[in-house]
Amino acid sequence: MRYSTQVKSISYLKANAAEVLAHITKQRQPMVITQNGEAKAVLQDVASFEETQETLALLKILVLGSEDMSAGKLKPVADVVARLRAKHDPA
Repeated sequence: MRYSTQVKSISYLKANAAEVLAHITKQRQPMVITQNGEAKAVLQDVASFEETQETLALLKILVLGSEDMSAGKLKPVADVVARLRAKHDPA
């Protein structure tokens, strides 16, 4: 995606806030907001933001798992399954 097509000034945002929100919600593409000719913020619809946060959380879990593997913090699957079954079996 090219962000250069989605660049608007803060003045434009102030004058057209409802239209801008409708556009980013419909298109699901972020908009770069400039102030004095410099990029200052990115405006994004809530659904896209939530998806991004979920993706980042999953990536963090993968990194943590990779770090555990590198540190040798591994357990055999059979041991984990047995522990989970014991924990959830009614006694």
